[in-house]
Amino acid sequence: MSADTIAEILAEAKHKMDAAVEHTQGEFAKIRTGRANPQLVTDLPVSYYDTKVPLQQIAGVSVPEPRMLLINPYDQSALKEIERAIAASDLGINPSSDGQVIRVVFPELTEERRKEFVRLARERAEEGRVAIRNVRRHAKDRIESLGQKGEATEDEVHRAEKQLQDITDQHTGRVDQLLENKEHELLEV
Repeated sequence: MSADTIAEILAEAKHKMDAAVEHTQGEFAKIRTGRANPQLVTDLPVSYYDTKVPLQQIAGVSVPEPRMLLINPYDQSALKEIERAIAASDLGINPSSDGQVIRVVFPELTEERRKEFVRLARERAEEGRVAIRNVRRHAKDRIESLGQKGEATEDEVHRAEKQLQDITDQHTGRVDQLLENKEHELLEV
């Protein structure tokens, strides 16, 4: 019985760590690199009929050119609110509207702005690593409690903790690799 329980704990920990890595990857996608990326604005909260909704629910976002986003509201009455939300965001971009669609042109990144984005990417990576370590700590506590209850032998607990550490190392390595790729992408001129 104890082997099944330990295997379940490890599988659950791996699943949660995978989710943490995916979340970190999604956060990296929201960091600007000088190229237009719809993920930069899709989760932007827009006031729509006195309710905050993600931009992706009220408009389509496309990339007609490498440094331009085209935002096409499903409801033209939301156009001004979408413009306001983009202008108020921390993206540092100004939207322009022709009354039908909103164009967002991304300027070339300055060296200072690139370094700021690298710092932001490092913060997001650290948040991902912290999430992974929290999953490890929770799983380790569960494994140790099995040993204390006598449901697992000391050797099984030790072996499981080593496997858990290996899984943790793999996932933090993936976050580190994602960070390295993002930094390279940001610093590429």
